[in-house]
Amino acid sequence: MRPAHAPASAARGGRALYELYRAASRAAAPAVLLWRRMRGLEHPSRWPERLGRPSVARPRSGSPLVWFHAVSLGEGMAALPVVRHCARLHPGLPILLTTTTLSASEVIKDMLPDVVVYQFAPLDCPDAIESFIGYWKPSLILLMESELWPNLIMSAAEKGIAVALLNARMSLKSFNRWSVPLGLPLVSLMLSKLSLVIPLSTTQAVRFQLLHTPPYKIHFAGDLKYAVGDVEVREKELNTIKDLQRQFNDRPIWMAASIHRGEEEVILHVHGELIKAYPSLLLILVPRHPQDIKNVSLALKKHKVNFVLRSTMELVSINTRVYVVDTLGELRMLYRVTPIAVVGGSFLPSLSGHNFSEAAAAGCAVLTGPHVGHFYHMLVEMWQINPLAVKQLTGEAELLEVLKELLGDSKALEARQGAAKDAFSIMAHGVVNRVWNLVSRFAIDAQQKRGIVD
Repeated sequence: MRPAHAPASAARGGRALYELYRAASRAAAPAVLLWRRMRGLEHPSRWPERLGRPSVARPRSGSPLVWFHAVSLGEGMAALPVVRHCARLHPGLPILLTTTTLSASEVIKDMLPDVVVYQFAPLDCPDAIESFIGYWKPSLILLMESELWPNLIMSAAEKGIAVALLNARMSLKSFNRWSVPLGLPLVSLMLSKLSLVIPLSTTQAVRFQLLHTPPYKIHFAGDLKYAVGDVEVREKELNTIKDLQRQFNDRPIWMAASIHRGEEEVILHVHGELIKAYPSLLLILVPRHPQDIKNVSLALKKHKVNFVLRSTMELVSINTRVYVVDTLGELRMLYRVTPIAVVGGSFLPSLSGHNFSEAAAAGCAVLTGPHVGHFYHMLVEMWQINPLAVKQLTGEAELLEVLKELLGDSKALEARQGAAKDAFSIMAHGVVNRVWNLVSRFAIDAQQKRGIVD
């Protein structure tokens, strides 16, 4: 049996570790920010926001404000449906959304309702966090997925601000790192300060419980990444879709989306083999990171492939074999011009997959590689609805085999397209409402009782 003084002892240990982290993060912050700026990872003019210095005025000074925080594009897109839901339910409530990456800022800031303010998130060092919270004065902080930052969470707790973790996930690597004697007291202390944890899956819930998250704070609602595909297509995107369809001129098409460095060789080799059977076949190739465009272009030149870069606005001709998308934020739209979508980040052992629900929502036949990481739970859920909803491939050879089948058999293609769309619809139904109901019950209600939120 654990001694009676163990919880207090553990709390003291967590507090001591937090003080060490606090001092180390304060000392390291200037060097971290300088390194990121030198690498081109920070916005050239907006980097002061990372130190908690605002670039815009706080709306409705003195009124409650909800702060949504996500790290990168995927998490930001998952937050977007909840942000919009919050704006609809509370039209006068100021809302702040922060992310940390340039790609997320480029895409998401133009998709936000007018009432939402976008800023880059502060570094997790005491001075930046205190400055940020002191200026924006949030009443509620909603963190996405795995954003467990000690200074942010502890500072919020000290000020009585409710913090919830939505779409909560923790990789096995992170779980093992937090489970060691030097990590467990600190993460337990952080997790005890949260008002609500909404995990992605049962496995994730178990991991959070093993790290001493109070069980009564853990509640299921579904995966918000399903709701990403539900974001309506804007009129500008509809016009772009029609323009691309005219350029593609009813040619057979497949798309390779979110392709990482090294995967382009797999995709281009398969495309080269497919062209032997389908001479007019067009590949839409979408690299995951803009900095990989150079490598993709070199690979295409090496294979002597005729290609067009989307950023040049050059028209696709009958001789174009590959349409390279070197722009940001258009993946959701592009899924609507292709019948087949291969979702990358999944063909090399070092990778861990990407969200394929957007492709399913668009009615694509969805294929993914063998390495899907935490998206495996999504894979299983969609299989349970219909085994044809997503095809997980063993590698390059099976990718070629399945693409040949889908390009040559319209009934097989339609079956997979319908299965994917149906599975998405079933999984997406009501997830945003369920998440917001939990937030209202466990975070907002608690703040209202304390007079912090109207």
